[in-house]
Amino acid sequence: MSDTRYKIVFDGALQPGVDITTAKLNLADLFKTEVTAIERLFNGSTVALKRDLSHGDAQAYLQALSKTGIDARIETETAIELKLSDVHEQSAGVAEPDSPYAPPRASVGESLPPFATLKPFSVEGRIGRLRFLAWTMVLSLVTMPIVGVFALIALGLVSSDSTTGLIIGGIFAFFLFLGFMIVSILFTVQRLHDIGWSGWLWLLNLVPFVGSFFPLVIMAVPGNTVANRYGPPPPPNSTAVKVLCSLWIVFVALIFAGAILGGISAVQQEYESTLESSYESGSVTTDEIDVEVEVEPAANSADEAAEAAQAPVDSANE
Repeated sequence: MSDTRYKIVFDGALQPGVDITTAKLNLADLFKTEVTAIERLFNGSTVALKRDLSHGDAQAYLQALSKTGIDARIETETAIELKLSDVHEQSAGVAEPDSPYAPPRASVGESLPPFATLKPFSVEGRIGRLRFLAWTMVLSLVTMPIVGVFALIALGLVSSDSTTGLIIGGIFAFFLFLGFMIVSILFTVQRLHDIGWSGWLWLLNLVPFVGSFFPLVIMAVPGNTVANRYGPPPPPNSTAVKVLCSLWIVFVALIFAGAILGGISAVQQEYESTLESSYESGSVTTDEIDVEVEVEPAANSADEAAEAAQAPVDSANE
């Protein structure tokens, strides 16, 4: 007696919260075919997507299909169904290619990678929020030392009045800034693809007021957990990605602490400057204080002399 075989059937049902357009795009990408061919699976009829499978293979195919958003199921095939399947497969060779009842001829899930290939310097592909922050941190860590060395060289050229050196330094700074911007745009485009948005939305960063908070939107909106029109989901975040992403917390904390210390120092300097201004422009000056100190002993001496002169007069009268 042969082992029990299974098949995967689909009747057009979708998982909760999944849009039918998204499901069609995911299935088209899974089957490596056009969306028009996939639309035949959503006509309300029950279609066998895969037949003659073992239980383990059926579970694997069902897991791959569930990521697209459709609600497929596994059913048991009998010996009679297998014979009917053979007849159906033989007749399918002469059937019309546009028949709505013809199952897809591509294998299910065999050629679709579970995760997208990372392409840091490309406009294709997808990256998640943590990987976007990690790649941006790497770009910043690489750029900051170069900028520091260039600043030291520029200061030396300014002190030596080297016009040629300044021109070369300016050209180098321009290309460095251009490279930084291009790589940043590529990272942003892939992050937008992960959300399911067009990469051209990066231009919103150039719009006044909108560009001030749009980067926060890019970092806050989660990406699609399944394949979308830009490809499969990105691979899981590695330990290095998590560590690099956590560096942003340290970086922001240092900036915040520096801003607080700078504000306190500015307030202190302003307070000292105000005291000095009040001291210099006040009604009592240092010269007046010295005069008062000198005049007061002189006045006391005059009073004592008057008392001494009055004493003999009083004695004579007596």
